[in-house]
Amino acid sequence: MAHRPGRPGLRPSLYISVDIEADGPIPGPYSMLSLGAAVAGRQDVDGYVAADPEADTFYRELRPISGEFVPEALVVSGLDRDRLLVEGADPAAALGEFAAWVRGVSGGAQPVMCGYPASYDWTFLYWYLVRFTGGSPFGHSGCLDMKTLYATKARLPLRAVAKRTMPRELLSARRHTHHALDDAIEQAELFSNLMAWPGV
Repeated sequence: MAHRPGRPGLRPSLYISVDIEADGPIPGPYSMLSLGAAVAGRQDVDGYVAADPEADTFYRELRPISGEFVPEALVVSGLDRDRLLVEGADPAAALGEFAAWVRGVSGGAQPVMCGYPASYDWTFLYWYLVRFTGGSPFGHSGCLDMKTLYATKARLPLRAVAKRTMPRELLSARRHTHHALDDAIEQAELFSNLMAWPGV
């Protein structure tokens, strides 16, 4: 791809696929129980370069912050809330480590969280970062929703989109396990495939 001159001040973006597992629908009353992240790739004015999604990863299981939970949410993740009350990482320590990891892997690039869909994971991630570290390395809006990205490229209404409607070649060959790191890696591959896909 030819270099595009005239934009020397434009910082590259470092896309980080994030998946979280939680014990309820919203942060605060409910808790984020695990956080997985994988570097998906980097984009600058010359284009997007995919990363090996297993090369730079982060994973923590967290101690719950309240006594409330939705039993069905625990069935999905398979996480043992009683175990995490004893063994889970302190949220402030875990989110501090995550923020430092994001800054470390980003270098001079601007980190962007990406997820499928991003809305649920971003809600918990941003709330936890602000609550326990005082801020977010992604800023207040540094997230990209893969579902929206696909809908735009496929020229489909957003609510018509599901993974089963996507061309098979876009999907990762990895299973979606509801383990936060497994799913972050799987989604990193989906993101890179979507970035390379010309659309319809």
